[in-house]
Parts: sequence; C-alpha cells; structure tokens
Amino acid sequence: MDWILQTKGLSKVYANGTAANRRVDFGVRPGEILGLVGENGAGKSTLMKVLYGEEAPSAGELLLDGRPVRFATSQDAIAAGIGMVHQHFMLVPSLSLAENLVLGKEPKKKGSGFYDFEEAVRITEELSKQYNLKVHARARVVDVSVSMRQKLEILKTLYRGARILILDEPTAVLTPQESDELFEELKELKRKGRTIIFISHKLNEIFRLCDRVSVMRDGRMIGTHEVGDIDRQTISNEMVGREVKLLVDKKPAAPGAPVLVARDLSFVDDFGLTMVDRVSFSLRSGEILGVVGVDGNGQSELVRIITGSERTLTGSLTAGGKDITNAGQRRVRRAGLAHVAEDRMTVGAALPASIQDNILADRYWTKAFLAPLGFVRTRAMAREAAGVVADFDIRCGSQRQSVASLSGGNMQKVVVGREFTAEASILIVSQPTRGVDIGAIEFIHKRIIGMRDAGKAVLLVSSDLQEVMSLSDSLIVMNSGRIVAYFSDASAVTDKELGLFMLGLKKQGDAQIMEVCHE
Repeated sequence: MDWILQTKGLSKVYANGTAANRRVDFGVRPGEILGLVGENGAGKSTLMKVLYGEEAPSAGELLLDGRPVRFATSQDAIAAGIGMVHQHFMLVPSLSLAENLVLGKEPKKKGSGFYDFEEAVRITEELSKQYNLKVHARARVVDVSVSMRQKLEILKTLYRGARILILDEPTAVLTPQESDELFEELKELKRKGRTIIFISHKLNEIFRLCDRVSVMRDGRMIGTHEVGDIDRQTISNEMVGREVKLLVDKKPAAPGAPVLVARDLSFVDDFGLTMVDRVSFSLRSGEILGVVGVDGNGQSELVRIITGSERTLTGSLTAGGKDITNAGQRRVRRAGLAHVAEDRMTVGAALPASIQDNILADRYWTKAFLAPLGFVRTRAMAREAAGVVADFDIRCGSQRQSVASLSGGNMQKVVVGREFTAEASILIVSQPTRGVDIGAIEFIHKRIIGMRDAGKAVLLVSSDLQEVMSLSDSLIVMNSGRIVAYFSDASAVTDKELGLFMLGLKKQGDAQIMEVCHE
C-alpha cells in the first residue's frame, strides 16, 4: 500500500510524564479523505501537531512519500506540502480576505518592492475559481459569513502549496446548507488530487464524506476502517471503550408557568451594529427552549444580556417575577439563574485555578463555606468539590490540579458540574458540547434532560443543529438579531428547514413568532 503520509510506532510523552500518543501507526493514502475520530484526550490533536510540525515526537517515525522526515516547526511542514485549518480561525478580522490569504507571503510590485494589493486580490480570485471555494477577495473578514472564513482558511493552505490538508472540526459553526456546500468543495479538492485528514465529532459527517475512518482512544490507534464496512454504533463503542447511546432518550415535556420573561431586548455592539433587535420570549419551567442561528446573529449577545454581562438598551427582563433588567451577574444568580458559558476557556472557567476553586466559584461566599471573621470552611469546600467531581465523572488526578491540565471534555464537565449543582431554577446553557467527545456529549445530554425533568427551565443555545433539535422541546431561530421563527414542537421541523430560516431565506409572520411569548 502506498502512503503519502505515515507514522510508525509514534509516541509523544510530555515533560510532566503524560503520554499523549502511544506507538501510533497511522497512514493516509494519496487523494483520499480520511476521517479521524476519538474522545477529547484520545491523542488526535497531539498526533496532528506532530504531523504539522508543532510538536516533536518522543519516539517513532514520520514518513512523507515513503521517506523519513522530521519537522522542527510548522513552517517545515508547510514547505513539505502539509497545511492545517484549525478549529479556531487564524484570521485578522480588520483585514480583507485577500490580505489575510497572502499574509506572510505577500506579492510585491515589480521594481519598487512594495506590497501589491491588487495582485493579492487577483491571486485570491484565481484560487477561489480554481478550487470552487467562492470568497469575496476585497471584503473584510469581519463582514463576511463564518462559512466564507472557513473557505478562506482552506485557500490559505492551498496558496502555500498544501497537497495534504488537515481540517479540525471544520463544520462546527456551519448550517446544514453551508456544510453541504463545504463537503462538495472538499470532494472537488479530492478530485484535484489533494489528500484530506478530516477531524470531526459528528459521525454523520464522517459517513457522508470520508473514504476511511481511523479511531483513537487513550493515545492509541484502535483501528482504521473502510467507511462502507462499519456502522456508527461500532465506531462510537471503539471511541469510548463501552456501549454508547447515540439517541437522546427523553419523555415528553410538561411545561409549567413562564419563569424567564424577556420583552423587547436590544443590544448594539462597539461597531454600531444592532446584534439584538427587540427580542421577546418567555421560558417555562420543565421546558427546554432551543435557540439556533448562524454564529454572529445575536445569540451570544442575547445570552450576555440575560446573564448580566451586557446591558439591554430597551425592554425588560424578569426571572421568577423579579426584575433583573441590567442587573449584575451576582444579582442575576441570586434570582435563580445559572449559566454554562459558550467559551469555557475564557469565561466559563479560570484555567490556572484548581478544579475545586472553579466548582465553588459561584458559592464560596455562602454560609455553607464562609465561617465567621471571613475564614473559609476548607473541609466543607473539599467535600462539596469531591461530590461534584464524582457525580459528573470529572477525570483527574486530584481536585487540586488546575483546570488547564484537563482535556476539553473534562473542562466542560467542571463548568457543567458547577452550574448544574447551583441552586438555580433557570439554566442558560450555551454550546454545552462544542469540541467535546461523544462520551462526554452523552453524559451532558443526560444531565440537561435530567434538569428539565426536575422542573428546571433550560434555555439551550447551540450551533450543533442535531443537538439542539434532539434536546429541545420548542425552538426559536435568530437571524440578524431578530427572532424569525418559533416552533412549539421541535420534533416537527427538519434541519434543512431550520437552515433556511437561519440563513434568512424564510421568515414566519409576526403573529406566529409572538407565540413564543405564551400570551
């Protein structure tokens, strides 16, 4: 078998003794799309960092076109024809797409040696046409869709001569229509001879796009399969090492009275853009109300208004009958709200702090943990944290270790554990499983359903349509800061139909939308 890129017995052990890769044998064929799956902490990211020159292997071989290679930096990998598109875009928002594409490898005007912007535009347009990845060369990154930014990242690697592309969760923030379009473009790249390593937690994407799939667990390569010879359940079991439930199991909701009521909420950002435009809705106890929309259409800003980190320009917000309009975060929490933030790295958790300190961050001042004269009850705090660690299966050596040392899935469990054990009747849950492996997804989904069944009200914001459709009892769709659709029964709408509303191609009438206010 001919391999374009291969590892033999590759291991990576970090200075602290953590073995991220253990004698990994891995190979990708020329002109194929190979899926790579595994739980967070399985070793996928480390393996890709070695392939891309960001990490040096501790043992084993890396072969390119059958010849041993060793990359000191990612520049060495790029020079060898390997490109990587990271999950978080590496773009300068204020620059044009053309300027981002040539950044670091700018074309120069003949004679003067000055930067040639028009040539950068020409190069961008030519590559866009050649690979059928349509972008607006002169537009600023901040002004274009997430889908176009994804295409630009791929074009950047092609401009630098990549024949092997590593794509890390490329559809995480795309609508179904945008994902379909991207898949066609990736298939076109394959037809043009490019080799693609496609990392995804979404097994339906693996089966739609990939020729083969490799499964990692605990730093080891468990196996590689032809996609046509295996099913999703088998892959899921290999990833986790046990039987996994792929379908969300829930009984019908029994909504009670509205407990969170928003009226005419508005928000304008620092650029003068109206991100939330007179949004009104009500959330009932015992209900999961899903919020969907393409990233950047007001969902994040709406959550920040509700949770007290942004102020609304108009309207009102009440929780349990209490006015919390423009209240601070602590007052919002005292009104019965808990919040799983969409960005666990910067908002949801304090990474240098311990697991215990993160779990107790919202309650350390309460009577249970604060003794007279300002002293803390250390034993009570340790017991509380230990209970959450055990109950939420946070895999760690000690609750005293830093959150930064955990895998992404376990970081998320710390955040979810803290918020779900708060004394809250209303849960605002944003992107609960973004970048989280299938085992942690199953666990978090069960917890969300459990909170609903306990009578809690859950506002669920997710860019994963399958997640929000399977968990939600009812749905609202946002576009350009407005609610453009409301579905009282989430099971009565398809992902394709939701995509049309998300892209602004469809809109319900005002009367139908106002049903979400339960008036």
